[in-house]
Amino acid sequence: MALPRRLLGLRRLDLPRLLEWAARLGYAARGLVYCGLGAIALLAALDLMPQARGAKGVLETWAGWPLGTVLIGAVGCGLTAFAAWRAIEAVFDADRHGTAPKAWAIRAGQAISGLVYGGLALSAFELLDVFEDFGEADETEDLRQTSAAVLSAPHGDWLLILAGLVVVGFGVGNVIQGLAQDFGHRLACDKVLRRRVEPLAKVGYAARGLATLPVGVFLVLAGLQARADEARSWGQALQTVEQQPFGGFVLGALAAGLIAFGLFGFVEARYRRISPPQDLVT
Repeated sequence: MALPRRLLGLRRLDLPRLLEWAARLGYAARGLVYCGLGAIALLAALDLMPQARGAKGVLETWAGWPLGTVLIGAVGCGLTAFAAWRAIEAVFDADRHGTAPKAWAIRAGQAISGLVYGGLALSAFELLDVFEDFGEADETEDLRQTSAAVLSAPHGDWLLILAGLVVVGFGVGNVIQGLAQDFGHRLACDKVLRRRVEPLAKVGYAARGLATLPVGVFLVLAGLQARADEARSWGQALQTVEQQPFGGFVLGALAAGLIAFGLFGFVEARYRRISPPQDLVT
C-alpha cells in the first residue's frame, strides 16, 4: 500500500502545477490569436490586405506560413487548455468570485468564453485534418447558415435577437471593464511593471468590446428582419466599420487595441495569479 500512497501524493502535488501551466498556456494562445486578429485588421486598415478577418481566418492565414501547421497545432492545444481552465473557473469558482448575482454573471461569462475558445480549438484541429482545403472556408457563410437554421426554428427571430443582445452586452461589458477595472491586482509582479502593462489591458478590453458590438448589432438586425443575410462575421463587421467615414482610422485604432489585448495575454501567461480550486486538488 505504500507505493499507491506515494503515487497519490505525487498526483496531488503535481495537479495544481499542471492546471496552472495549462491556464498559462491558454492565456498565451489567446494572446497570439488576438495579436493575429489585430495585425490583419491593421493591414486591412492600411489597404495592404483585402479585409479584416475573424479568428478562424487568422488560423487560415497562418496555414500559408512555414511551419504553419506546427503553429496552428500549438495554438489549438493552448486554446483547448484555456477552454478547460475557463470551465474550471466557471464550475469551481477558481477566481473566488462567490455566489452573489454579479459573481454568477461573471462565471456564466467564463463558461461562454470556454465554449467559444473550445470551438475555436476544434476549428484549428479540423483545419489540420484537411490542410489541403485551407482558404476555402467562409466564416461569413458559416454564420449565415447558422442564422438561417436559428430563424427556421420556432420563435427563431427572437432567439437571434436575443443572441445579438448577448453579444452586444458582451461588447459593452468589455468596454466598461477597460474603463473601470483594476487589472493590476490580477498580476503577481512589482508595481512598476503593473503600471506599465495595465494600459495594455485597458485599451485592449475596450477595443475588443467596441470591435464586438457591430457583430451583435447585425445579429439583432437579422432577427428583426428575419433575414440571415443580415448577419455578419467578426471580420466582415470590422470591414463594414472601415467603409464608414473615417472608417480606416477607426479600424486602425481598433486593430492597435486588439494587438494590445493580445500582448496583455502574454503578460497574463507569465504573471497572472492562478490558484486551482481546492475541490480539484484535495
